[in-house]
Amino acid sequence: MSAAPNPDQLDALFFALASEPRRRMLDALKQEPGCNVNHLCELLEADLGRFAVMKHIATLERAGLVIAERVGREKLLWFDPTPIHWIHERWTTEYSAYWAAQLTQLKYSAEGALVTPLPKRKKAGGRHG
Repeated sequence: MSAAPNPDQLDALFFALASEPRRRMLDALKQEPGCNVNHLCELLEADLGRFAVMKHIATLERAGLVIAERVGREKLLWFDPTPIHWIHERWTTEYSAYWAAQLTQLKYSAEGALVTPLPKRKKAGGRHG
């Protein structure tokens, strides 16, 4: 997948994450990286058959959440959190910076340090000339 997701990649990602069985698969792959498809089928056999597991794996691969590698007759699977990081970066980065600054200010205030706010910058615009 590319460095930044396009709209189709985001749609595939949200579609993949919308399914509870697929989220359980990701949890299993996070706990046991490189497990094979048979092991994943065993973990989910109470709820899903092999065919359903294979379809869910294909959906997770299209979303970039699972990396699969064929080794002989086995298909080994790994969880790739990169697409989830895209979501985090897209919608939370500006809030993270704000709260980090608030926590720093709280720390300095609790320690009795003098905190001098930076002067507010004037907005660009108006007449140029």
